[in-house]
Amino acid sequence: MSQLTVEELRQLMREQFPQSDAVLEKIGPRWARVRIPVGPQHLRPGGTVSGPTMMALADTATYLALLAEIGLLVLAVTTNLTINFMRKPAPDRDVIGEAQLLKLGRRLAVAEVRIYSDGDPELVAHATCTYSIPPRSD
Repeated sequence: MSQLTVEELRQLMREQFPQSDAVLEKIGPRWARVRIPVGPQHLRPGGTVSGPTMMALADTATYLALLAEIGLLVLAVTTNLTINFMRKPAPDRDVIGEAQLLKLGRRLAVAEVRIYSDGDPELVAHATCTYSIPPRSD
């Protein structure tokens, strides 16, 4: 397995997911921190960050934590994502997702993602994501 750098993963996002506004901030052992700068397009009625925005954040953070560990197996895909919305995120703060890989097997990876409003230590959402890892062509 090869460890990728933050810059390599940022380049991958620019090339493969140019529509994404998620920004990789940090990676560590089986861990990634991703930010979505919140703008009007991320808000829903009631003045809060939308569920789809937070689900995209959880999915992206998991994907990047996984690729940081396994290398550029870009065809890894989400097989399950479960999210619990715990409190209303601030509409004027970025949302941050911290993904920790709980299991990294040959074919499946499972992560826990904690989502916060920037500057607030209280969770706004908690997600678990499972990814299918494609076979290696080594």
